[in-house]
Amino acid sequence: MKTKEMVFAALFAAFIGVLGLIPPIPLGFIPVPITAQTLGVMLAGCFLGKKTAGLSLILFIVLVSLGLPLLSGGRGGLSAIIGPGAGYILSWPIAAFCIGFMTEKVWGKLKTWKLFMINFVFGVLLVSLIGAPVMALVTNTSIWAGLIGALAFIPGDCIKALIAAIVAVQLKTISPIEDKVHRSLNTEI
Repeated sequence: MKTKEMVFAALFAAFIGVLGLIPPIPLGFIPVPITAQTLGVMLAGCFLGKKTAGLSLILFIVLVSLGLPLLSGGRGGLSAIIGPGAGYILSWPIAAFCIGFMTEKVWGKLKTWKLFMINFVFGVLLVSLIGAPVMALVTNTSIWAGLIGALAFIPGDCIKALIAAIVAVQLKTISPIEDKVHRSLNTEI
């Protein structure tokens, strides 16, 4: 891994921590609040690419596990990682990697709607499909009830998916993915 990629991974881990400063919106019917941090997960994937985005979110989770209060509401430590939101938080590296993987696949013909769909499938649906059942297991409720409760996240997450897609398209020329594309083109010539 190059120094530039490590710096980007660290910067995005810090950026997701900064998004944690935005107060969470608690929902009365499920123990996991609405946060802005999933915006950072989606943006990491569609800006950094699969490897760097996945590493960035792993770094973020390690820092939270060590006790840094980077999660929304100033939470940190192992209790935050193994609580009701565990599945959501632990799905973030997987989501960022998948978003990055798919973004790299469509990079040559990048469009906002394509990135929105990638963010929706992997940043909204995948995170909910991993997070809701884990939340249900931790809270000793039915998985079906967890999935129904997770529907509350869909409208806000769709807005975050659109914002991430728009920002990533606007920043395409400075993305590390663009560097990879140019490097691979130069090696082919």
